[in-house]
Amino acid sequence: MGELETEEQRTRGEVADYLRELADQLDGSEPVTLQLGGDRVSFDPTDDITFKLEGESDWSEGDTEAKQSIEFELVWWREASSAAEGGLSVESDTA
Repeated sequence: MGELETEEQRTRGEVADYLRELADQLDGSEPVTLQLGGDRVSFDPTDDITFKLEGESDWSEGDTEAKQSIEFELVWWREASSAAEGGLSVESDTA
């Protein structure tokens, strides 16, 4: 089991470019590589992917701003008989 996560400010255009690149990778037959901070993570999705999409707004009485978000998640299952087989393939940019 493993997890990597990053959070950074980007412009709408930068996010759109990143998502287009991800979409192009998903449309191909090679593994998908994501840049997460100083790390690159490779995945090899199966053809059957569960696509979860959520939009939400969070505001409370007295707040002067509402937090709004769009979240999506792609989920698939791979055969694995050990933690090593089920783990993430991570390459660090800071070697």
